[in-house]
Amino acid sequence: MDLFDNILTGLSVAFQWHNLLFCFVGCFIGTLIGVLPGLGPVGAMSILLPITFGISPVTAIIMLSGIYYGAQYGGSTTSILVGIPGEAASVVTTLDGHQMALQGRAGPALGISAFASFIAGTIGVLGLMLLAPPLASLALRFGPPEYFALMIMGLIILTYLAQKSMVKSLMMAGVGVLVGVVGLDTMTGLPRFTFGIPDLFDGVGIAPLAMGLFGVSEILLNVEQTIKQGVVVDRVKNLLPNLADWKASYKPILRGSLSGFLLGILPGGGAVLASFISYGTEKRLSKTPERFGRGAIEGVAAPEAANNSAAQAAFIPLLTLGVPANAVMGILLGALMIHGITPGPMMIEKNPELFWGTVTSMYLGNIMLLVLNLPLIGLWVKLLRVQYAVLFPLILFIALIGAYVINSSEMDLYLMLLFGVIGYLMRKFEYEPAPLVLAFVLSPILEDSLRQSLIISGGSMSIFVTRPIAAGFLLLAALLLISAVLPSVRKKRSKLVEHADENN
Repeated sequence: MDLFDNILTGLSVAFQWHNLLFCFVGCFIGTLIGVLPGLGPVGAMSILLPITFGISPVTAIIMLSGIYYGAQYGGSTTSILVGIPGEAASVVTTLDGHQMALQGRAGPALGISAFASFIAGTIGVLGLMLLAPPLASLALRFGPPEYFALMIMGLIILTYLAQKSMVKSLMMAGVGVLVGVVGLDTMTGLPRFTFGIPDLFDGVGIAPLAMGLFGVSEILLNVEQTIKQGVVVDRVKNLLPNLADWKASYKPILRGSLSGFLLGILPGGGAVLASFISYGTEKRLSKTPERFGRGAIEGVAAPEAANNSAAQAAFIPLLTLGVPANAVMGILLGALMIHGITPGPMMIEKNPELFWGTVTSMYLGNIMLLVLNLPLIGLWVKLLRVQYAVLFPLILFIALIGAYVINSSEMDLYLMLLFGVIGYLMRKFEYEPAPLVLAFVLSPILEDSLRQSLIISGGSMSIFVTRPIAAGFLLLAALLLISAVLPSVRKKRSKLVEHADENN
């Protein structure tokens, strides 16, 4: 079956009325979450995960995907009109977008943001269609040792690109693995780390863990902060950028789309890193870099293109290798596994409707988002005036209901609240939750691959270095660890030398 036939298969799935409806719902909720500062796509997807259990896997993934890339669109609205990033990937957009709004150019800023997002999203979907099948074919050569090494490399890359301390990120990944093995041992059937609690024999659920770490903790953080709400304008005019705006923006949009796509494929790269890098690139390439931070339209176009392209590209390692590139993909991986589908090289062959239906729905979703972002700007402006004191309790109430209805279990409620407090403390002490969630989701695959590899080799660890692909992944992971550790070692050594010299 060639690419054209696959696209037709995907369109036949995406155009089913219920899939179109849930695609729209996902895009709308994602835009809403992006517009309202605080929760973010991970928290929103975690809270809404329980409602996907009663629908088909294709429909569920289409909706959850729409929330993710929809949040990339919506985050720019708050950044431009209020000066507060609605989503982490829109932080850079605030620098020039809000300045444009203060100068009376909120319309062109919002317009170029929407068009840049649409163009980059389209490029990202095309890249996903072209790269995913050959990468999946290559991954068919992987056995348990290769998968184990790939999972290790993915976790190391994620911690290597962590925004804060790599040591703390590695610690969180270790905690994630420990939480992931709670429950009955898959081989012996014996309980592990359950403390004799029957409700834990099936393990910790992805929904209460993610809802707590991202949703509840985010609410707790926002409650203790005083966020000034103030919209620059009551009505936004002249949404369509003029010819001069397009002339200044088309190259940054293309460059941002390309760099965002490449960075989105890497585990730990994602939309946030892509938006920062694209902004820095445009500032270096500009003949008038002093304009950046003062209302340069390129400073809006480039990062918005980059974060949307990266959002689409992040699906490639998830759907072809079963490796989530970021926390959002970790939630999607958990959702697929709940529905009995394991992402990986065989998924395109075994579930072509799910793969191609999801991919083609992304393009339809990008069209929906363009429609949502331009005509509905007035609605988003009104929503930005709603007091957070009303919104946050409502979000917490929805999260509590969602955690309970999954298994009708009080334990899930307690776990969500427990992880909410843990997530809050983690953020206060600058421990990132993303490595914990990704390690938690990957731990069953990691453990099974390790055990299967040792069974194949008769208990010898040499199987991981005698197989070229596995050895290559582990070597790369080791190099990344060494490159991260050496600077800190040198820094400590120089401090010790200085201290010794002072004593002498």
